[in-house]
Amino acid sequence: MLGLLLSLPCLPLKAQLVPSPLPLDARLNEQVIMVPAGDGLREVLETTVFRPAGPGPFPLLLMNHGKQAGPARLQQRERFIYMATEFVRRGYAVMLPMRAGFARSTGAYRDFGCDMLGNAQGQARDMLAALAYARRQSWVDPQRIVVAGQSYGGMAALALATRVVPGVRGVLNFSGGLRVDMPGCDWQGALAKTFATLGAYNHIPSLWLYGANDSYFGPVLAQRLFRSFTGSGGQAQLVAYGPFKRDAHLTLGSRDGVAVWLPATERFLQKIGMPVRQVYRVADAPSPPATHFAPQDDIAAVPYLEEQGRAAYRDFLEKTAPRAFALSASGAWAWAEEGESPDVRALASCQRRSSLPCQLYSVDESVVWPVDGASASAAGGAQ
Repeated sequence: MLGLLLSLPCLPLKAQLVPSPLPLDARLNEQVIMVPAGDGLREVLETTVFRPAGPGPFPLLLMNHGKQAGPARLQQRERFIYMATEFVRRGYAVMLPMRAGFARSTGAYRDFGCDMLGNAQGQARDMLAALAYARRQSWVDPQRIVVAGQSYGGMAALALATRVVPGVRGVLNFSGGLRVDMPGCDWQGALAKTFATLGAYNHIPSLWLYGANDSYFGPVLAQRLFRSFTGSGGQAQLVAYGPFKRDAHLTLGSRDGVAVWLPATERFLQKIGMPVRQVYRVADAPSPPATHFAPQDDIAAVPYLEEQGRAAYRDFLEKTAPRAFALSASGAWAWAEEGESPDVRALASCQRRSSLPCQLYSVDESVVWPVDGASASAAGGAQ
């Protein structure tokens, strides 16, 4: 039975606060804690917490990540910073646990191969552990909780919804599902069968959002999963939006994706009695000012770069904002696009290749290199 796999553990009141290798966002009071979980509470989940200023109690968003290609242990801590920002603005605390075997969470990643139901239930166990911990905190309103998930996390959130979980009023499913490429696995058929089972046991209403150019779960498959779920009794509303940039599967992690998912999410939150009005001011993340050192498309003006670096900068100019390009007097360079903090990521990647400090040259549509770098530019142009 589904319910037997999703029993609520009894967790201690406190979790260990740990340092993070990534910069924490002071605007959102970000911290990283280790939440007890697993059999006998012998595991801990690396969990990011965002919350408004003050003691609370705050309504809670419990957000769940997907799985990237490769070993789960190598997947870094997920933040979904754009989503977290919008919820904190509306007075929510946000928790994002990394499930067992991911990032710095202990325990083993639960992999049931083509058994999609086993996969979903295995991941939902950690969500329940995080919920049990959250409900004991003084800063959480235990009667106003929303559970969300992206990709694999969306399917796990629907598995959680097979229980009557105290205080959980709704589920947000962003491109939910799991693709398993292995011999003999009809993963799409297995998904449809599992979604029908999850719908038959469903107790919590859900909102589903899938984009037209999702590289994992396109419109035909999304409709199939939705029909399987609702056809067996599941409570769900599907928002099938159009194409988003290069891949709608990444909408939630994009700065520009907020305009896509937020309106429908607000309507759903209001329907289930959750707050939607902005009550806290959260400033937008600061961006370095444009310096007008050179036109952005003037490749010859970029300092320090040799031929390979200039070719990379030419490629960078074709990338999608948000984007950033960093370089160093050593000739090292790096760029990053989309996702969270491309400026931080570009600088970090550049610095790994350089013995000298790296600095941002271009961010989004602007050159941010200091004007007093003109002499360096001339030196770079002569290479």
